[in-house]
Amino acid sequence: MKRFSDRDRVKVLALGKEGHVRIPHYVRNQIGHVIGYCGTYLNPEDLAVGNTSGQAVDLYRVAFEQRQLWADKTIPKNDMLIIEIYDHWLAPAQETSDAP
Repeated sequence: MKRFSDRDRVKVLALGKEGHVRIPHYVRNQIGHVIGYCGTYLNPEDLAVGNTSGQAVDLYRVAFEQRQLWADKTIPKNDMLIIEIYDHWLAPAQETSDAP
């Protein structure tokens, strides 16, 4: 059962994992909103080290305002960055102490 639905506000966690984990640093600790559910897949972090017996993880498409990520006033207000993020990197935004 998936944890998030379209329009849910989510915070990207900073899990402190090393190596290539598919979560760019510029979205860690940022708040975005879910715009789609992509399905359930084996965790690519496990697959990268040869672990093919891991549990499948939900994958979400999350949108962020680009001005929120980069302090550049020349970025148009409505420009969005959309990225796919696995469930274990996400927390409901209301459970964090961060304001929108």
